[in-house]
Amino acid sequence: MDVTSTGSTSYMGAIGIDKFGEVLESCSTDDGVLVHYMKNPDVPTGTCAVLVHGGERSLVANLAAANTFTPSHLSTETAQAIINRAKIIYSAGFFLTVSLESELILARHAAENNKIFAMNLSAPFIVDFFQEQLSACLPYVDYLFANESEALAYGKQKGYGEDLSVIALKIAAQPKASGSRPRIVVFTQGSEPTIVASNGQVKTYAVDVLAKENLVDTNGAGDAFVGGFLSRLVRGETIDECVRAGHYASRVIIQRSGCTFPKECDYV
Repeated sequence: MDVTSTGSTSYMGAIGIDKFGEVLESCSTDDGVLVHYMKNPDVPTGTCAVLVHGGERSLVANLAAANTFTPSHLSTETAQAIINRAKIIYSAGFFLTVSLESELILARHAAENNKIFAMNLSAPFIVDFFQEQLSACLPYVDYLFANESEALAYGKQKGYGEDLSVIALKIAAQPKASGSRPRIVVFTQGSEPTIVASNGQVKTYAVDVLAKENLVDTNGAGDAFVGGFLSRLVRGETIDECVRAGHYASRVIIQRSGCTFPKECDYV
């Protein structure tokens, strides 16, 4: 699959009918992403203030229209075309706070059609306060991503302890709705080794340490890792190659201000 071609990646969410929504749509389209937004005329597009200090960041989000997505949008002709041709369906855990019904529609579609369904825990508060929604989706998850803070929160919630390898193995072993493939759990730890668990086995992958003076902004590092990982997975490449691409993407993005990438990709 050529993941570099325009429209090979699609995205759905909810925005308002305003300038911020226009910017979000045009920037995504310019980068070759096929966006199909649910547009709410009564609520503004969500915004987020990003505070960066010493390369580390903190976020203050106003979800606004992003919080109004409904399952009806998935029934539109464009949405159905996107869903039916998708090989991988990925969702951030944040969406569990918005529309569990929508999430389950996509998860069940993936299971029934032997597609890959991937999810990110996204933040410790998802684990702490949306455990019911997370538990409803987890049986459908083929690939689960998290950073060390999110993983530790899950381990504490479930009584799995604080050993990240043990937590990863226990999540990987939880029941699945589809028996066509084992669940693979991926934990990133910043500059520490990435953990991958599946089928009772754990493998770690060293991260090339970036000099502190080259660290500009950690915003988007986890999302970039997932993007790199999935870009290889959709091509049918090995987990080793998926992790290598994830490490590359996150390393690139943390050396730039904001969630941006160079126009030309030098990944080989």
